[in-house]
Amino acid sequence: MEKVPMLAEGYEKLTADLKVLRAERPLVVDAIEEARAHGDLSENAEYHAAKERQGQIEAQIAEIEDKVSRAQIIDPSTLSGDKVVFGATVTLLDENDKPIKYQIVGQTEADANKGRISYNSPIARALIGKQVEDEIEVTVPSGDKFYLVEKIEFI
Repeated sequence: MEKVPMLAEGYEKLTADLKVLRAERPLVVDAIEEARAHGDLSENAEYHAAKERQGQIEAQIAEIEDKVSRAQIIDPSTLSGDKVVFGATVTLLDENDKPIKYQIVGQTEADANKGRISYNSPIARALIGKQVEDEIEVTVPSGDKFYLVEKIEFI
């Protein structure tokens, strides 16, 4: 079974989401029972909506439980070295020497607006294993991008 790398805060967010979903479970069951009491189920929109929500909750719970059970929590502050790895914060220079900073994180923690990219993203895959002064080329929907690795930090 493949491990799912993530930071501690990503793990905490997943377990919090799981707690919320588990708390919602009995409420949906109550909604199904109440809708069932209204009679004819074939034309009962409340019943069908509640059953659909129940299916969504069960699927989300199963997915999160799977990720939590396979979680490999990584603390970037305990890492070191001169190569880009999961958890590293990398400062890149684009073609115009404009600095861009990314932290390589797990899929559940990725948020490009906050400079956090998934280790599965094209940029992260191109960065992993690189060192300071290495150049990378990444093909993104808007075309090919070229970057120079300026700094690697473990914070």
